[in-house]
Amino acid sequence: MEENVIEIKDLVKKYKMYGKKKDRLVEIMFPKMQRHTDFTAMNHLNLSVKKGEVVGILGKNGAGKSTLLKMITGVVVPTSGTIKVNGKISSLLELGTAFNMDLTGEENIYQHGQVMGLTREEIENSKQKIIDFADIGDHLYQPVKTYSSGMFARLAFSCAINVNPEILIVDEVLSVGDMAFQLKCFKKFEEFKSQGKTILFVTHNVSDILKNCTRTIILSEGTKIFDGDVKEGVELYKKIITGNMPKTGATEEKKEKEDKQEKKNNKQKDTSTWKSHFNENPNLIEYGNLDAEVIDYGIFDENDNYLSAIDNDKIIKLKSKVRFNKEVDNPIFTMTIKNFNGIEIVGTNTMLEKIYPGKFKKGDIVTTEFIQKLPIAPNKYTLSFSCTHIKANGELEVLNRKYEALLIEILSSKDCVGLLRIDPKINIIKE
Repeated sequence: MEENVIEIKDLVKKYKMYGKKKDRLVEIMFPKMQRHTDFTAMNHLNLSVKKGEVVGILGKNGAGKSTLLKMITGVVVPTSGTIKVNGKISSLLELGTAFNMDLTGEENIYQHGQVMGLTREEIENSKQKIIDFADIGDHLYQPVKTYSSGMFARLAFSCAINVNPEILIVDEVLSVGDMAFQLKCFKKFEEFKSQGKTILFVTHNVSDILKNCTRTIILSEGTKIFDGDVKEGVELYKKIITGNMPKTGATEEKKEKEDKQEKKNNKQKDTSTWKSHFNENPNLIEYGNLDAEVIDYGIFDENDNYLSAIDNDKIIKLKSKVRFNKEVDNPIFTMTIKNFNGIEIVGTNTMLEKIYPGKFKKGDIVTTEFIQKLPIAPNKYTLSFSCTHIKANGELEVLNRKYEALLIEILSSKDCVGLLRIDPKINIIKE
């Protein structure tokens, strides 16, 4: 596990940008007459990946994620810097890039294998696995150009994963084809993980990152701005995509948060608040523009008594109290329950429930009650509250999020399997 299978040092990739088509020709004919500007897609990146790591790469569109993977796989040549790879790579960047549309599916299996550097014998040994996994029937013997997009994806994905790689590079293509095939894809991904293969995984789906990865990297404008804990990285990414990127770096932000929390812990608890009666998370995640602020929250029974734990077959109230520091029209009040890995188990908000509360002015304090049963499997979870808003241009505006604010425990009077408690009526009929 300590062996580095990928080592990247001072990696730079620049593209020449031309204002007019003829400017490119002018530069070719007269090299000293520069007519381009440089676009830096990758900016002095340093990265090492150990054997067996599953690294999730996050970033907004244009951050440099795909450029990085293409350089690692040799599709794109770096402007400067070095990339050392120790192991056989299979990449799922753009499915079917090695396919010839005029050849049959079977013929493309051989062509893809040759592109991947396999011998004829190795292709023959893996051919039946590819056919079985793709499961496209007699279409295998028809030209690929006649395939539907689903059949094409099935064959391309099957070819890519059945070459026994030591390093798997995946760029937003895990979920292809129909639902049954998607399940096969994710099971194959899990198989690779269990075999200790190294995986680099680019996606915008943070749930996939939380479930699959052992480490997270965030890129922004070609620069690595985070490299570390998966859960911490996902929360930082959520801030970035909602326009709440901290002005300081992740390390400085963490130190500021710890300093604030230490000061808070040194103060005597305010027993007049709801939250002081519960197990508060000292490492809660908070951000937003504070046009409104979540100032209190708690868990209550139907008679407004505090609950130390939640019984998953009883009706309870999850309350949040929000103070408005600016006039806001139709704010969105939310609640979310996550497990300790940061995966969202259940949640809702007033917009999803088609509740539009109207306009609130500066100084207003509003209590929102989410009243329901929580038929979740018994375990320990975190409870989050927030207040957001949809701007006139349709963008989400985070006023205040207090993620993982309370540490909660859900109890049950009966055992269950999985994440949810179900209470079926079961009939057993002997014939």
